[in-house]
Amino acid sequence: MSKTRATALLLPWLWLPWLWLTSAQAIPPTVTDAELHAAERHQRATLIITHIMDEYHYRNKPLDDDLSARILDSYLESLDGNRSYFLAQDIADFARYRHQLDEALAEAQLEPAFEIFRRYRQRVAARVEYARHLLQTEFDFSIEEEYLFDRRAGAWAASPAELDEIWRKKVKNDYLMLLLADKEHNEIKDLLDKRYARLQTSAWQIKSNDVFQSFINAYTSAIEPHSYYFTPRSSENFDITMKLSLEGIGAVLRAENEYTVVQKIIPGGPAEHGGELRTEDRIIGVGQGLQGDLTDVVGWRLDDVVDMIRGAKGSVVRLEILPERAAAKGLSKVIAITRDEIKLEDQAAKSEIIQLDNGGAIGVIKVPAFYSDYTAQQAGKQDYRSTTRDVRRLLEELQHSDLDGLVIDLRGNGGGSLAEALELTGLFIATGPIIQTRDYSGNIEINGDPYPDISYGGPLAVLVNRNSASGSEIFAGAIQDYRRGIIIGEPTFGKGTVQNIIDLNQFTETPAEDHGRLKATVAQFYRVSGGSNQYLGVTPDIIYPTARYSEDYGERMLDNALPWDKVRPVHFVPTSAPVQHFARVRAQHEQRLRDNRLISLLLKDLEVSKSTEDIKSVSLQEQQRRAEREQRQLETEAIRNEIRLAAGLQPVSAATAADADADADALEQLDPFLEEAARILYDLVVPVRRTATRPTALSALD
Repeated sequence: MSKTRATALLLPWLWLPWLWLTSAQAIPPTVTDAELHAAERHQRATLIITHIMDEYHYRNKPLDDDLSARILDSYLESLDGNRSYFLAQDIADFARYRHQLDEALAEAQLEPAFEIFRRYRQRVAARVEYARHLLQTEFDFSIEEEYLFDRRAGAWAASPAELDEIWRKKVKNDYLMLLLADKEHNEIKDLLDKRYARLQTSAWQIKSNDVFQSFINAYTSAIEPHSYYFTPRSSENFDITMKLSLEGIGAVLRAENEYTVVQKIIPGGPAEHGGELRTEDRIIGVGQGLQGDLTDVVGWRLDDVVDMIRGAKGSVVRLEILPERAAAKGLSKVIAITRDEIKLEDQAAKSEIIQLDNGGAIGVIKVPAFYSDYTAQQAGKQDYRSTTRDVRRLLEELQHSDLDGLVIDLRGNGGGSLAEALELTGLFIATGPIIQTRDYSGNIEINGDPYPDISYGGPLAVLVNRNSASGSEIFAGAIQDYRRGIIIGEPTFGKGTVQNIIDLNQFTETPAEDHGRLKATVAQFYRVSGGSNQYLGVTPDIIYPTARYSEDYGERMLDNALPWDKVRPVHFVPTSAPVQHFARVRAQHEQRLRDNRLISLLLKDLEVSKSTEDIKSVSLQEQQRRAEREQRQLETEAIRNEIRLAAGLQPVSAATAADADADADALEQLDPFLEEAARILYDLVVPVRRTATRPTALSALD
């Protein structure tokens, strides 16, 4: 395999991994131990993958004993991250592989991975048998005891008796959560019995391809977190993410212990329009249509949950969810989402004008993603959609308004097309370099403004948050380096790497068998000033107080993430943003925060949510749990009603779901941090023009 052939596959895309929910598939049959072994295609794929990772991955990490130890730890975590199945003796038995997996991978000997997985299945069967046996007993919920539900940092159980005690409390907690949800005892026992039986069924439905994928991804993630292998089935899901028109609910899901967790809500999708499903919510039940039973999906494989949620446009799926802030207390609710087509225009840039109470007027362009309808472009259509085309059109429309400045809102924008990120930046600078790209061989390429013109030269602010990543960081970093505008918000995600999607089938002589694909990190982005966006992200000129709730978020929290570093800066000509006034407007901003009751209350609400996230254990005493739940409800209701009053809305009671959600839409529309960005920009602009009349939107800031 030549290096030329591999690097030619570099895609001009910065997509974060999205999982779109579309057409349904059948539940797979069970797999016997005899069927659970490595196939020849897995061995061929292993040799190709290890060669690519060794020769072309950006991090030149040798396949040695140190990496072998990391691979073993990563693989065990993927199987039993909450340390609820394996015994300490199992881990001791697997220690013989700690410094042998490097040789095993180099020689495509995959039996260790399958041996460990077969042991895992045995442990699952033992736990399921014990859990179902416990359901035949009675629990005493008057006893004061705690259940540690987050055992990720705990020790492996030293004996079956110790593991039994862990599972006794787990089953008791599962039972209590349903009891607090007003389920009857017979219903609870039946529901949990089916749930635990499903745990074993799911483990026995995992195929050799799945085991191979988990093991190879333990290898790739031990090197760097954005490199991973796609089985043929996973490749199909990845292909769906590249389409511009999809049917589903518009959500990204991930597996976390026994739960299916919402990782991201896709802009323009039914879930976003409905407003009830949020990131970090746990999906615990799925039902079809507006009526009928819900299927408990706790403990299910992610693929199987996805298959249940998928469906045709116009059909309804009901989801029972544990909202993030209520997850530890078991307060679930059921929501209905109508599946629909997710179109490119639903994710398109949109504009609005914020009229400030002091007479100022600030334009806003929200950019949810860096998109381009490549299919339409390649077909020769003159009206194809893209981020840059849409923003240019919005700028032309806004220039007819009497504006003091413009905010580009990149909050939640996780990336997209590199070409669009470059072109959009070019709308705001006259000419010059935008980003540097260093590949695995150390070569640096400079990507510049593709068009030597400027569509908007006026006062500019860029609003970012913890979920602004990749292409958003390229844009914000360039605007900051060029001193073209002021960056406001939270430090960004910190993804400054480039991935290459490689079809492994092109390197084999057995085209009848699908060997899957590999996504490998082959390059890293650097700003024109020399520093990388990787790991640390872009630090705003004015940091919102919400940033303190995202310190444990982003690239820096990923295992084996590439560190921040720098290269030599390139020549560029900064423009005219008055950075000497940033300290003044920061002080004005901080004073407004002290006086802004709505923002103070929203921060208080975030504090409550954060404290809930930090809970690792819960009481198993029914009376105490009920008291804690009622106290949490009262606190939440009080804060939310204070927020409503501060926003000019009427307070409501949480006594009924209808009342609690009565003005949810109105609350969702509250965006004081966007308004604050507009005020910051206005503060920056007006003193500079104190003796001048207000210019049009396309005027430059001197």
